[in-house]
Amino acid sequence: MATTRTNGSLYTHIQNGIATLEFGHPASNSFTAELLQRLTRALQDLAKNDEVSVIVLKSEGERAFCAGASFDELVAVSNLEEGTTFFSGFAHVINAMRLCPQPIVARVQGKSVGGGVGLLAACDYVMATEGASIRLSELTIGIGPLVIAPAVERKVGKAGLAELSLSPTEWKSAYWAQEKGLMAKVLPDVESLDKEVLFFTEKLSSYNPEALAAMKQVLWEGTENWDRLLLERAEMSGRLVLSEFTKKALAKFSK
Repeated sequence: MATTRTNGSLYTHIQNGIATLEFGHPASNSFTAELLQRLTRALQDLAKNDEVSVIVLKSEGERAFCAGASFDELVAVSNLEEGTTFFSGFAHVINAMRLCPQPIVARVQGKSVGGGVGLLAACDYVMATEGASIRLSELTIGIGPLVIAPAVERKVGKAGLAELSLSPTEWKSAYWAQEKGLMAKVLPDVESLDKEVLFFTEKLSSYNPEALAAMKQVLWEGTENWDRLLLERAEMSGRLVLSEFTKKALAKFSK
């Protein structure tokens, strides 16, 4: 059952070396700043937990996986400091995922937009249903997916990033995402998805945790500058959201 809490919900469950992080928000599982901070802290805590070999990231409900950042909080941004702080939320989460020694497996039951696509790209292995399409809609409101772009590009390449970001009104199917390398497996329904996630993570958690951590380091080679890069992108986005174009676009969407 989906949460009704306006700031969203986040639960951590650990069993047999597998930690499940489940987030939710009544607005299609979007992220408020507070919820992003809580997710960052939860990932940082799990990174230090020697009893956890694998992390599963999932969201509540049966429809959207994640609608990105909170639209209400985006509209409320009034200066550069607020804008930079707002866009830094996903930067901190992605970096926490990157630095976490355990592999992170995404369980994706539905659509993802904007920052939600960034979350998928920052996972090490993604399994989804056939209905789990994706879209980077940022250009429609005068900004770009700048913070999440490095994570998305790492999975789908520069051409894939261009195809996603420059067609912001077009949904890309789960099979498109699988072909590009963003998703590893696409299942016909949620029941099949949950069975596959359980089977895969149980097998993964049986392996040497030191080997898993070493493999994770190898997978993320070349991203050592992301602590600085993603925050620089957050400031760029913070400036764009204050532009006249974006203010007018947000006003239209708010009506």
